[in-house]
Amino acid sequence: MVWLYWAVALTLVTWISAKVVKRWPHMGLATLVAFYCLYLALSQILATRIVAFPLGFYTLYAPGAVFLYPFVAQAIDMINETYGFKAAQGAIFIAFLTQVLMVLLILLVRTLPPAPFFGLEESWQKIFSQGVRITGASWAAFLICQLVDARIFSWLKARYPEKAWLRSMGSDLLNLTLDSILFVILAFWGIAPVGTLILGQVFSKNLIGFLDTPWFLWYRRLLGKEEVALGQAE
Repeated sequence: MVWLYWAVALTLVTWISAKVVKRWPHMGLATLVAFYCLYLALSQILATRIVAFPLGFYTLYAPGAVFLYPFVAQAIDMINETYGFKAAQGAIFIAFLTQVLMVLLILLVRTLPPAPFFGLEESWQKIFSQGVRITGASWAAFLICQLVDARIFSWLKARYPEKAWLRSMGSDLLNLTLDSILFVILAFWGIAPVGTLILGQVFSKNLIGFLDTPWFLWYRRLLGKEEVALGQAE
């Protein structure tokens, strides 16, 4: 069922994004940035749950966010494709600020005393008590890797304009691999087996990043040549 949910969610968001960009151009960028920020926020929350990633011959274990974080990479590709590098860069900084605000608001709620009848306080505190080191590692990896993704995507688009699959897969491969390495090293060096964690994240993120490429190509087809040409102007 997990792959069905994954495919339905990605199909729905891709279709909605393309329809809004095409029918209401003035709302297109805002819609894509909204989905981008939503993906990122959910990735931060879902990373608190470690899940099994069965491959048949081997089972990897990784944070639940590995199923969602490649959506983040695709969303920035969609922004870059339609509106160009500068818009993608702006979206990255906006998304980063939303993550800082999200953490501050979580801390705000954590300082409030729980209601006497709320029986899930201990579990809630555990879920939303990420350490400073993990939060800092997540922020640093996000900023660095997303900016690299946007720059590589833009460069590949200029150099190979007809090869949409290449710029999507190439930028995502570098982004997702670098993110896995940076985050694990910054967050867990000296306290966990970083090699094992890196391997699990690199494999699972890139597998999902590869699988979602057809949706990016479908997004371009839904837009048509006129709307895609918007991204040629920087």
